[in-house]
Order: sequence, then structure tokens, then C-alpha cells
Amino acid sequence: MQMRTIEIVVGAFMLAGLISLAVLAVRVSGFNVGAETNTYSVYAKFENIGGLVVRSKVSIAGVVVGQVADIDLDQKTFTALVRLEINGDINQISTDSNAAILTEGLLGGKFIGLTVGAEDQYLRDGSYISDTQSAIVLEDMIGKFLMKQF
Repeated sequence: MQMRTIEIVVGAFMLAGLISLAVLAVRVSGFNVGAETNTYSVYAKFENIGGLVVRSKVSIAGVVVGQVADIDLDQKTFTALVRLEINGDINQISTDSNAAILTEGLLGGKFIGLTVGAEDQYLRDGSYISDTQSAIVLEDMIGKFLMKQF
């Protein structure tokens, strides 16, 4: 009987650990299990996205205001077309804003940083951000530096 109790306790402990890992994985991935939030889509074209992925964060002044919803290739210009989902309560982003692909730390993940402009007109659902800055790829920079040396 003693052995059976120990097996049940160990099994319950293992089950609690697996459930905790699943919850942690969902929270870290940024996946929303709750109800849909009020968002609107904004598009931006980049020459090089350099490792940007779907569900990467979109921030203004370091504050997360949305996420990358979709990444496609524009067949006409052969640039990356990125769809950003911006929170609905952030509705005063001017049309002359800048979108840049930035890196979290030296080797961190990529995210999009928005710099708000000064225009009186604001981005709406389906708008395009025309002023973009592509990702800086560390390998390309090192390669260019080495080629100048030789």
C-alpha cells in the first residue's frame, strides 16, 4: 500500500509539471487563447526582414503596441510585405511614421520599432507605412568589413 501511494504522488507531481510547462510555453510564445482583441492592420514593405517572424512584437518607445501578423513576398517588387496588427486603442499613429526592424540586444530576436511622425492624418486599417528601415544583418556587415580589409 505504501508503494502505491508513492507512485500516485509521483504521478501527480509529474502531471503538474507537464501542465506547468505547457502553460509556460503558451505564455512565452505570445499565443492568445482568450477572446479576440480590438486591432487594426497596417502594412509595411522591407528590403530585408533578417529573421523577423510572425508574432514578433511591434513597439513604440519600447512599449508593445501590437504584433507581426503575417509576412509575404510582394511578387511585383520582390520585397517583404509585413502585416502589423496594432492595438485598437493606439489609434493616433501618424501617416509619416517610420517602421524599422530592430534587434533585442546583440543576438536577440527581431521586432518592429515604430517612430511616430508629426502629420495630422493617422494610419487606419489597411494603411501602408512608406518610410521603412530594413534589418541590419550582422553577417552582412562583417562580410563587408572583411572585404574592405583585403
